[in-house]
Amino acid sequence: MNKRGQLTMIIIVALVIVAMIATYFLVRGAIFQGGISSEFQPIYDSYSSCIEDKAKTALQIAGTQGGYVYSQPFLPGSEYAPSSSQLNFLGFGVPYWFYITGNGLIKEQMPSQIQIEQEIARYVEENIRDCNNFEQFYARGYMIEFAEPEVIVSIKETQVDINVNARVSASLGESSATKSNHDVAITSKFGKFYNLAKQIYNKEKSEAFLEKYAVDVLNLYAPVDGVDISCAPKIWQTREVADTIKDGLVANIGTIKLDGDYYSLANKKQEYFVVNQKVDESINMIYSKDWPTKIEIAGDNGDLMIAEPVGNSEGLGIMGFCYSPYHFVYDVTFPVMIQIYNSEEIFQFPVIAIVDKNLPREGMAVKAEIEETTDICQFNTQDINVKVYDSTLNPLNANLSYICFTQECSIGQTKNGELREKVPSCLNGYILARANGFTEKKQLFSSNSETLAEIFLDREYEVELALSVGGKFLKDNAVITFEGAKSTSAVLPGSSKVKLSEGLYNITVYVYGNSSITIPATTKRQCVSVAKGGLAGLFGGTEEKCFDISVPSTKIEYALLGGGASEVYLLPEDLEKGRLELSVDSLPVPKTLEELANNYELFSMKGVTI
Repeated sequence: MNKRGQLTMIIIVALVIVAMIATYFLVRGAIFQGGISSEFQPIYDSYSSCIEDKAKTALQIAGTQGGYVYSQPFLPGSEYAPSSSQLNFLGFGVPYWFYITGNGLIKEQMPSQIQIEQEIARYVEENIRDCNNFEQFYARGYMIEFAEPEVIVSIKETQVDINVNARVSASLGESSATKSNHDVAITSKFGKFYNLAKQIYNKEKSEAFLEKYAVDVLNLYAPVDGVDISCAPKIWQTREVADTIKDGLVANIGTIKLDGDYYSLANKKQEYFVVNQKVDESINMIYSKDWPTKIEIAGDNGDLMIAEPVGNSEGLGIMGFCYSPYHFVYDVTFPVMIQIYNSEEIFQFPVIAIVDKNLPREGMAVKAEIEETTDICQFNTQDINVKVYDSTLNPLNANLSYICFTQECSIGQTKNGELREKVPSCLNGYILARANGFTEKKQLFSSNSETLAEIFLDREYEVELALSVGGKFLKDNAVITFEGAKSTSAVLPGSSKVKLSEGLYNITVYVYGNSSITIPATTKRQCVSVAKGGLAGLFGGTEEKCFDISVPSTKIEYALLGGGASEVYLLPEDLEKGRLELSVDSLPVPKTLEELANNYELFSMKGVTI
């Protein structure tokens, strides 16, 4: 019995020892791996808090700029398409997701989620240096060192995860601590709002529901087709009709709701304004009369729209009445800002709605968005070798992505200018290379048949623009556009700095100043023949009736006072100075419409000197 009891005790002791060893291996990672002592924890808490602040700022910028954190190239509009590539909303430009270029081409620029994540990551990387202000810790004797950060952003439905890989070392006396990974999770509906925005955009793109409301506005607010029972012509002033159409668009576009909207209408009589699109967030749609809108009316007579009477010619007067039929054809393009929001966040993007010859734009079949159903980036089957150099053949460390269809797949970062990696098999895809201080480049690359790519990046320089007009310092406003190796623009005197790289550019300068030109009020006398009264009218007799049509005066606020256009090749030595001085000729101050038209003719013959 004693031997049996001793054996039992030995087994129990052995089990306890085994349990202690197992517990040690289970918890040793938690004890030794990430433990930061309390004297250093406030440093890393402060660093993480600053990362969160920078990321929240980037999310706010992206939400108000259609998903973009950084400014996109500004492409001006034209008389044919007055909207540019961006909508001026409360003083800042919001890139259109769908618009018409100045030369009449339809263009889309909806950012992908990967692109948004990369721009937020870039913003955090560039601004995280502001997080390195730890004066309160330095004053207490701490020594802190920061390594260059690498940031990865992941946008989810109701959360945004920020991972910053940056070695932060702190020491105080003989104690020290180091932490390399800093993870921050931000509660945000940005991902949900962005996905809702894509759903609404695709519905508008395929069904043109905004255009259908606009066609109804035309028929309700403007003369389109009809007959007026009168022997005198029916007359409308073109400008008043255009203003009435804009008023109708303001009232109707702002009333549109989506089925399931937070503000869903209880009054079923308002069902006309509800679009069949399920949402569970607040949606707002805005149109303003001040935004660039094109209204062209076929059938008008300059300032007037006239319906000529029928029935007052000889032989028809016996019918006892006259009528004035009319048919006007409208082409209308106007911007709409679409907003998804709650009390804390907003995501907004603008689109251009198009009514063509009284009909809504034909719905465009939505391109198969493979990213919604299949993640191409998962199928990395093709080996590629990418080498990146600067213009002097020095290897560059650049971030690489591969674009296939509508998806952008992150490849990685080159080391010593080279990266070997796998990418999806794709015909006519693109390799996108980005490096700090260089202009990004997108190069055609079919991974199903190619294995080696060499990419050369041009250094990017921040340049301040100075402009003289007629040999004198600029006193008026000017718009300067660069189109070529890198497209950008500046508005002087407010925004004078642009980023340019070496290359050939078409440089255009417009100088505008206050104008005193006034189109005077005019009165036009219109006379028509109408049937006479009594027996004479029965047998085709007519008489002349006259009336006056008044057109109020109009003032032209700004006029072209100088400028020109030239094709120039900019070399690195031109840009390294950080300042680019441009000179253009001045034009006579116009006092009449003829002189203003002459200025535009002179402008076409003027150049730009650098």
